[in-house]
Amino acid sequence: MRRLLLILPLGLFVVLTIAFGAQLIRGRDPAKLPSALIDRPAPQFALPALSQAKPGFSTADLRGQVTLVNVFASWCAPCIVEHPVITRLAREERIPVIAINYKDRPEDAVAWLARMGDPFARIGVDPEGRAAIEWGVYGVPETFVVDAEGRIRHRHVGPLSPREAAETIVPLVRQLQRRAGVS
Repeated sequence: MRRLLLILPLGLFVVLTIAFGAQLIRGRDPAKLPSALIDRPAPQFALPALSQAKPGFSTADLRGQVTLVNVFASWCAPCIVEHPVITRLAREERIPVIAINYKDRPEDAVAWLARMGDPFARIGVDPEGRAAIEWGVYGVPETFVVDAEGRIRHRHVGPLSPREAAETIVPLVRQLQRRAGVS
């Protein structure tokens, strides 16, 4: 009986390892988290501005143009990694990027943007993380592609890489812009 109690956890570990491995072999990436919001309207929210330099961010700001919504924080190390990609999308690709500053102290976020550069058209402050919960955010950074009608069309969890931006984000934004007749 004691031997069975010792072997049982090992057996369970082996079964779980095989199941996880089978998912990877079939091409299912466990890092890709599903979102119930894909193809649905963005949640209703209104966030105050981070500073007087730019306006805050609300649901109404997502109408009329294809937009990236980036959830970031000054304390987020992966946000530092992805920031040059977000900046390039805003400046070189001319894709409007709006930010949700997640559970951050405003003075820290302002200093971070002064150091890193500020590619955002608008920045809404979400000190309690309530708006992020409505968006289904698991952590920062996360980036959403929102079409001109205000519907969420894509979600990327984690830092955007140059490859992901070039192969997924930019083509999707261009396709949605053509469909809507906007740029």
